[in-house]
Formats: sequence, C-alpha cells, structure tokens
Amino acid sequence: MSLLLDTQVLLWCLGSPDRLKRETRKKIEAPDTVVFVSAASAWEIEMKRALGKLKVPAGLEEQLQEKRFTELPVRVRHVRALRSLPHLHRDPFDRMLVAQAVADNLVLVTADAKVRAYPARTLPA
Repeated sequence: MSLLLDTQVLLWCLGSPDRLKRETRKKIEAPDTVVFVSAASAWEIEMKRALGKLKVPAGLEEQLQEKRFTELPVRVRHVRALRSLPHLHRDPFDRMLVAQAVADNLVLVTADAKVRAYPARTLPA
C-alpha cells in the first residue's frame, strides 16, 4: 500500500502518534507500506512556522528519514490534476495533496472531512 500523509497527519506522526486511529497507525507503520510526504506539506509547515502559527519539530528531514517516509516533489502532472478537482476546499495545500494522491494513485491519510469528500482514495486519520 502507498500512502500520502496530509500535513496534520504528518505532524501527528512526528509528535503525537496517539492522535491517530489505531488501524491507521498500524498501516502507516507496516513494513510493506510506502509512506509519502509531499513537498507541499513541508512548504505549508514552514509558512506557518514563519508566521508564528506553528511550532515545528526540529530536524524535519531527519525525522522523515527515521520514519522511512519518502519525499514526494510537486510535479507538473500534479498541477495538471488540479484541473479535474471540484472546488470543495479553499486550502491550496490540501488541494495539491488531493491532486498528488489522484495523479499518483496514492491513498491520502487525512482527518479533514472536506478533503475526504474529493474523488480520491482516503484513509481517515
């Protein structure tokens, strides 16, 4: 299984894993699961950190490596996938994560009901 973590779920994985549903945490931690983290999430985290809206754990890259998470760059195919998405959510970062999940056939792990309303495979966090 290949998963894409939304930004909130990523932060929970790194700092508060008990906030995740038990079944979801098991899937994320399973050795045969490939877990992707989008560059869009890193960008969102940094923007919120710079605005003082979020405390960011130190060493994000190192933590991603420790968890064996795989970086997912934003590619042109992801931007193209945005065209086919309905306008259900105003957050551009969440929309990009949905587009990446659709374009790359990933299961998006999210706690956001608005995101789960998109035509993408999702897993509740």
